[in-house]
Amino acid sequence: MSASSAITLLDGPLGTELAARGVSTSLPLWSAAALDSAPEVVAAIHADYAAAGARVHTTNTFRTRPRDAGERWELLARRAVRLARDSVPAGHRVAGSIAPLADCYRPDLSPTDSRPEHRDLARLLAEEGVDLLLCETFAHVPEALVAVEEAVATGLPTWVSFTAGPDADLLTPARLAAGAREAVALGAAAVLINCTSATRTLPYVRALAELGVPFGAYANAGAPDDAIGWRTSPEPGAEAYLELARAWVDAGATILGACCGTGPAHIRALAQYFSRRAASRPRDG
Repeated sequence: MSASSAITLLDGPLGTELAARGVSTSLPLWSAAALDSAPEVVAAIHADYAAAGARVHTTNTFRTRPRDAGERWELLARRAVRLARDSVPAGHRVAGSIAPLADCYRPDLSPTDSRPEHRDLARLLAEEGVDLLLCETFAHVPEALVAVEEAVATGLPTWVSFTAGPDADLLTPARLAAGAREAVALGAAAVLINCTSATRTLPYVRALAELGVPFGAYANAGAPDDAIGWRTSPEPGAEAYLELARAWVDAGATILGACCGTGPAHIRALAQYFSRRAASRPRDG
């Protein structure tokens, strides 16, 4: 990381953190069910990530779509944006989440025409005043590119994040780089890898390094035996995650967060370490 680089810190997961706090995340709504059943817990999670050091907060709109939420999808999506905005300090950015229409680990189920639903959610999120749009957890590159096109069309900054899946078998680093390159050509302002096991993420981060835009990662905790998250006590798991994230930053990443199986402790470990690192760096002049 160069002396002029700074880390942009994302938050961590909502879905698995809701489950960890005893909130039901059953399908088809998954994390979006909490927008009805436990909005106060959604708000508390956003606030906890802000207190941990996150400065970009992702809306709970991963499943707020007609195919999952029916005619209430707009109400739920707008509620998700308000909860995020109202739960974090002024000056923090809110990222509107746009996810694959089918199972994110089943790219073979991607619908042939995803454009109308991605367009509708992108426009709604823009109307609600999010600061940027995050097309996230796409293993199906063509669908990701459609989502990026519709997000860019709103005029908001658009980030795209691909996933290779927990076992890193859905995309190769080369395919990730090719898809990310296409996304940048369509107007994506940043590219990331997410929801791939933290222990398998580094080759994907390295594959993003030559695209000419900011890049980064928010990985998941991997297998329980990795001792990063899930049943692992927070502090040792957070330190293990930090050690892996340091390698991503050494590869040039400037955007960091965390995904499934992690929590506020992991974001706090990142924030504290990179804050100390920035403070100890010699100042120009």
